[in-house]
Amino acid sequence: MNRIREVLKNQQFILVLALAVMVAFFSIKNPVFFSIPVFGNILSDWAPVVLMAVGETYVIMSGGIDLSVGSTVGLSGVAAAFVMRSMTTAGQNQNFTILVGTFIAMGVGLLIGLVNAFLITKARMVPFVATLATLGAARGLCIVTTGGGPIGEGPEKAISYSVPWFGPLNTPGIIIIVIVAICGLFMHKAKLGRYTYAIGSNSFAARSAGINVKLHLAKIYVLSGVLSGLAGMYLYIRLGSGSPSSGASGELMAIAAVVIGGASLSGGVGRMSGTVLGSLILTTVTSGLIIIGVAPNWNQVVVAVLIAGAVFIQGFRTWTKD
Repeated sequence: MNRIREVLKNQQFILVLALAVMVAFFSIKNPVFFSIPVFGNILSDWAPVVLMAVGETYVIMSGGIDLSVGSTVGLSGVAAAFVMRSMTTAGQNQNFTILVGTFIAMGVGLLIGLVNAFLITKARMVPFVATLATLGAARGLCIVTTGGGPIGEGPEKAISYSVPWFGPLNTPGIIIIVIVAICGLFMHKAKLGRYTYAIGSNSFAARSAGINVKLHLAKIYVLSGVLSGLAGMYLYIRLGSGSPSSGASGELMAIAAVVIGGASLSGGVGRMSGTVLGSLILTTVTSGLIIIGVAPNWNQVVVAVLIAGAVFIQGFRTWTKD
């Protein structure tokens, strides 16, 4: 009985079980759900969410929060789209153009991450306020620079990369899986992760132990920005254009994935595998609801319920331990 109780308390087991139940439910309601094309679509939705969520995991584990990830996705995709359109018009090689666009998107994410890091570590703004400011600034720049419309006319070859060739996976999706795995290894096997846990658990103790807390926080927010920039480029490849609406509500999805995955918003608790499963649960349920005929407007309601449920489970575990 004790062993069963321990298994039921295992966050990873609960997440896998919840995911299996969702797949079974949606497949029963509509057999089309259990097919490779649908799984491919789910993974395509999952890729940008998990990139944002991985960066958000580091931030939340350190005791902070990054509300700018969604806007970073939009601005990075738009910036890359402008550059690639110019290069395409000039007759540049398409593969080279896409590569340059990728670095531009990462560069925009890097810049926003540096701004967040400066506001938090130098201007001493609380992360919520600092990243809320960059959220508004990045979103405003998207609208001002594009006029509210998508930016296309880039390399036609870009969208071909989003076509699955390895089961439900495409080339960018495989690259993202590798990136997520590397970030997970750094979280649990390297100083980057150990310092993040230490700062999130007790920043004063971490500073006393010789950790340069400000420098480490700067690295974390820059990492979050770069990963969000990559998510912006992924959405460009998938859609064939850079849209100012890309990444809308991305911060909600990223935070939800981290919390559903078992991380504590107070910092110091969580696992990267939980974030991966949490983001997969989110994209599965949002896709599943559409397939069974539920209006897309209900998606945010469902996400909010999942967040509330995850926080309740965390609180319940704390109560039972006490």
